[in-house]
Amino acid sequence: MSDAFVIVIPLLALIIIGAAIFAVRQKDLLLAIIGTSIVSLILSILFFILQAPDVALTEAAIGVALTTIIFIITIKKTTRYEE
Repeated sequence: MSDAFVIVIPLLALIIIGAAIFAVRQKDLLLAIIGTSIVSLILSILFFILQAPDVALTEAAIGVALTTIIFIITIKKTTRYEE
């Protein structure tokens, strides 16, 4: 592994942890969905860096796109803010 990967992978891991904490602590459910989609996006980037492009594409398609759309449709039919 090159020196760039030694810096990039822990930085992406910290972003994942930060986005997960952000998603859990939100009272606005739309912002929580954005946090979880950021986690999925960074995970797909990590999978691509770790030479698993098929897993990265699946994570991007399902985790980022489909799950986010389903959650947004669900919130649109219910309430946006947690009590």
